[in-house]
Amino acid sequence: GGRKSILPGIASATTVMANHCSEFIASPYARTGILKNNPIHRDMLYAAQQAKLSFILNVVIDADKKVIGAFAGDSEQAHVTGCEFVLKMAEVKANPSDIVVTTNGGYPLDQNIYQSVKGMTAAEANCKEGGVIIMVSACNDGHGGQSFYENLRDAASPHALLERIAKVPRNETIPDQWEMQILARILDKFTVIMVTDMCSPEMIKEMHMEHAATFQEALQRAFEIKGNNASVTVIPDGVSVIVRTA
Repeated sequence: GGRKSILPGIASATTVMANHCSEFIASPYARTGILKNNPIHRDMLYAAQQAKLSFILNVVIDADKKVIGAFAGDSEQAHVTGCEFVLKMAEVKANPSDIVVTTNGGYPLDQNIYQSVKGMTAAEANCKEGGVIIMVSACNDGHGGQSFYENLRDAASPHALLERIAKVPRNETIPDQWEMQILARILDKFTVIMVTDMCSPEMIKEMHMEHAATFQEALQRAFEIKGNNASVTVIPDGVSVIVRTA
């Protein structure tokens, strides 16, 4: 492992929570595929340096979970080289659209709403503000986190939740705060339609999203919101692609 073997790997609970504080999560650099100026990454590097992490072995796997690349040596340089290898295969240029369709890559990553937020971030990077994100995800295990669910359910609006989280001091970050912050950020700008017939529609609506039992139903609803001439982008696997916005 690399810097994450130290933080969160062997760090205290307070340090792990602080690494995911609202200030760091809110940074525009704290996004998939960005290392430069990323406060979360920078914090992890500092922890690794203090622990004198001297050697790592990282691997890259393909869709069949087979190792297709290995990067060993300096804890920072080997990681950066591995990331560059992944970028060549996974990076795509943003194509801002009114409607973005995505998934969480199927089982096991689409078992709940908590995990599905990861796929939504790829759609977020490719959706015009005020657009619609259609997330096709089984969510057969429900919300995936009681605190995550309750904070969204009890919020008057996604924006209200964002404002409340922004006031939480770094060292008082609570579990799941980062995931509810990211989902609230997405919901504050876009309409999210969850497509599933294996999860409670009421729960999805309580979390400020719309529900559709079928993809066709979701697409019809998206065109109702954005108009029949709305542009559409499809991201087959939202957790396996890095959408570059600049």
